[in-house]
Amino acid sequence: MDFSWTDEQEIWRKTVRDFAQKNITPRVREIDTNKKIPDEIIKGMAKLGLLAPTASQDYGGAGVDWTMACIAAEELGRADISLAIPVLYLVEASWGFIFSQYGSKELREKYLPKITSGEAFCGIAVTEPEGGSDIVGAGKTKGVKKGKNWILNGEKIFISGITESTKWGGIHLTLARTDPSAGHKGFSFFGVPLKDNKQIKTSLFEDMGRMGISTGGFVMENVELSEQNLIGEQNRGFYYAMEGFSAARVLIGATCVGAAEAALELGKEHIKTRKAFGKLLGSFEGIQFPLAEHYCNLESVKLLNYRAAWTMDKMYKEKKASHYDVALAAAMSKLRAPIYAFGVFNEVADWFGALGYTKEFPVEMGIRGVRSYSIGAEGTMNIMRIIIARELLGKEFLPY
Repeated sequence: MDFSWTDEQEIWRKTVRDFAQKNITPRVREIDTNKKIPDEIIKGMAKLGLLAPTASQDYGGAGVDWTMACIAAEELGRADISLAIPVLYLVEASWGFIFSQYGSKELREKYLPKITSGEAFCGIAVTEPEGGSDIVGAGKTKGVKKGKNWILNGEKIFISGITESTKWGGIHLTLARTDPSAGHKGFSFFGVPLKDNKQIKTSLFEDMGRMGISTGGFVMENVELSEQNLIGEQNRGFYYAMEGFSAARVLIGATCVGAAEAALELGKEHIKTRKAFGKLLGSFEGIQFPLAEHYCNLESVKLLNYRAAWTMDKMYKEKKASHYDVALAAAMSKLRAPIYAFGVFNEVADWFGALGYTKEFPVEMGIRGVRSYSIGAEGTMNIMRIIIARELLGKEFLPY
């Protein structure tokens, strides 16, 4: 058991941190206000290998392992506590990996080099108006084979990157029911391009946080796709989706840790300089004790998170862990990280007093941003609990 970082990991962390602190942190308020990540930041991330970095090097990816991917996610969360850039990063790192693993050669060659260079977007489209957590029972999007092509009809909502995809181009990995009689074994994954697609109508939501990346939905009406747009094997889509969700959950944990650590540092600087009743705020036990608790919480979730990344590396690199091991580890990290991070931001806002309720300080961006991860992004808290209980008790105890 070794809790130290390798030289390569240390260099990678320093490289990402230097870039992020110099280029991203000074512009976070601008990103949150303008609701757009500046093009020069996208280009800088691409140059550093931070766009779909887990994708194969054959298609422009960095081919990093999951521990390295988490290190980058943590540093991007530390730099952008609004979590807009971390969302862009983790969506492309997790689903770009699935695309790189299972996409057809033709589709990978067409899109992955553009995704890793920041010229196209790779997203995920699973959630539906009547099927979020219960996508298996309520998912209505259908894919029907017509000759060598596929026809898709249905609607997806609460999807990240709608604006980015319609402007840049790219694909969303979209789950559709292709065998209605087969339950969860009857779904397939398709790479669906949104840009200039007349058979697709998009819509946008205005989120309360992580404003730099768009959220919305799209309706597909007889969208015709070639067989090359099928991701992996027919009727294996549910399994690819679960694999991608585990990856995304681990990266969410890392971004939450980085953002919360940045908030705690901001709070520490404040309580070491601000006075009340003739004493520095940091002198009061009512401040010190929550600080100690939140620090311990972050350290514990960091250990959970990097153990989850380690488990993923054991599976993908050494074949010494299973998808069930990964699902359990990822769910534990996702169950704890957003809650603990939100607690940190709330606490630090209290330390700032009335200033914490203003936009003079960035704490409120973190409160708005991190809340999305406990509400439902990549699975609600209760879904994480169901996954954990399933692995502890067995599938026969699933409540559905």
